[in-house]
Amino acid sequence: MDSIAELGGSRLRLYGGDFTSYEEAVRAEQDVAEKNVRHAEQELKREKRELQQARERAERRASNAARNLKNAGLPKIFAGTMKRGAQESAGRAGQTHASRVGEAQARLDEAGRALRDEQRLVLDLPDTQVPAGRDLFLGEGLRVRHDGRELFGAGGVDLSVRGPERIALTGPNGSGKTTLMRIVSGELAPDAGEVKRGGGRVAVLSQRLDLLDPERTVAENFAAFAPERPEAERMNLLARFLFRGARAHLPVGALSGGERLRATLACVLYAEPAPQLLLLDEPTNNLDLVGVGQLEGALQSYRGAFLVVSHDERFLAEIGVDRRLRLQDGALRTVGAPE
Repeated sequence: MDSIAELGGSRLRLYGGDFTSYEEAVRAEQDVAEKNVRHAEQELKREKRELQQARERAERRASNAARNLKNAGLPKIFAGTMKRGAQESAGRAGQTHASRVGEAQARLDEAGRALRDEQRLVLDLPDTQVPAGRDLFLGEGLRVRHDGRELFGAGGVDLSVRGPERIALTGPNGSGKTTLMRIVSGELAPDAGEVKRGGGRVAVLSQRLDLLDPERTVAENFAAFAPERPEAERMNLLARFLFRGARAHLPVGALSGGERLRATLACVLYAEPAPQLLLLDEPTNNLDLVGVGQLEGALQSYRGAFLVVSHDERFLAEIGVDRRLRLQDGALRTVGAPE
């Protein structure tokens, strides 16, 4: 690439050079933005502290003035005039400091808008751990007829998934990858062959991200997948998927693609029982670069087995695929490890 065009918010930005140059430029911008945010946060804290100190000084002066006026024995009308003057002076000082706090908050908000919402998901998923010797799926001689033809070869295909394997399933379009994934998930029964499952939960992450109820909120969907978890624990877990405060109570139908991915991941990975085998069919097709990075972070933390269909070589390298299968011309073969 000679240049990278980035569309975000209401503007289009051009970066010279290849993707690596683009990443370096963005990283440098983020370093500056984070420094500006830290400076603005410190400034806001200072202004709030000075506002509080000004209020305390005004209260002390008012209290001392009231005592002195009482002790001085001045006429009430004169004492009242002096008291009002002191109050007005304190009010003007308070307004000045409050205005400074407002300006500092505005500067912090402005600095925050320059930050990108590109946080990677760093999770701990011990419940998804699978022993190395456990058989999660064994399929022998799997055959399927589709539109009057044998989708796989005459002898069918064999597939095994053991322990925490990370398997990439590749092959040309129409070769039967999605059909094979449906057999593994239990959604489709083969026309011939033998299937054995290890009994652990199998979860499917579709590229359509249509697993959740769009009418219900993120928190409500999560509660449906993990009803035994206490509400406080569920909210803490959603915060780790970047759903904090009011964001957790938005309906799923109102979420962006990246937000829907995070909500689906939370429900899938923290469901009860935790999934031991995760199936992903072209999961990066509808995601932007931020979403892809967050999916990579979640899968790097996942301790079970997964079978993923993807043509994205960089994605497969990032998630640590350790076995690669290619489905082509009705045969399923093991190929070399990804570079």
